[in-house]
Amino acid sequence: MKLTVVGSGDAFGSGGRFNTCFMIETQGRTVLLDFGASSLVALKAQSIDPTDIDAIILTHLHGDHFGGLPFLFLDYQFLGQRTRPLVIAGPPGARARIDASLEVFFPRSSATRWRFPWEVVELPPNGTSEFAGLTITTTEVIHFSGAPSTGVRISDGRSILAYSGDTEWTDALLPLADGADLFIVECYEHARVVTGHISWSILTAKLSDLRARRIMITHMNPSMLARTEEVNAVGVLVAEDGLSLDV
Repeated sequence: MKLTVVGSGDAFGSGGRFNTCFMIETQGRTVLLDFGASSLVALKAQSIDPTDIDAIILTHLHGDHFGGLPFLFLDYQFLGQRTRPLVIAGPPGARARIDASLEVFFPRSSATRWRFPWEVVELPPNGTSEFAGLTITTTEVIHFSGAPSTGVRISDGRSILAYSGDTEWTDALLPLADGADLFIVECYEHARVVTGHISWSILTAKLSDLRARRIMITHMNPSMLARTEEVNAVGVLVAEDGLSLDV
């Protein structure tokens, strides 16, 4: 499994980073994990052809994690001229929220006769599903988004990638990370306690409990970006837009 960090930024693009989007390449498939509002731009900035994407997994329904879909759809329709199917997996309510976003950004586009078939598969907030050749285990986390917000554990049969999604600390992250080859965890703030997000001051006390082979932080605000040397000093990776690694 190869992972590329397409976007590692928070909702505000702190540090000039793109909104959350990770690309997973395995077994001849390319799957995106989240697709924030700036993700289409991020793909093109990294010379990644959007039409190569086979499927998309959404952890939750905030604009910095799914808001780029209307732009992707229009790119497929008018520039990429995609004809092969696109499947999106997300929490309950994902299809309605995607349709609503299409209407907000491009009125009447939700009724477009798309040249490519697309569908949304709902993943249970807590459960295991097969999707795009991957085994996906979802865990509900603590982050209000108007629908269940989830962390995910993704296996291709050889490697395990786990991702917290956006959340404040919850012990539900422990089994999610346990034994993972890479655990990506949001670390929005350095010291201040922020509702719905994890701070480095909290995460450092939990690192030994996570039991993943490697840990990477993402979704950092300016206070956290200014102190990444503390992260490197304890052997934790820092997500960077464009970073690629084998899981």
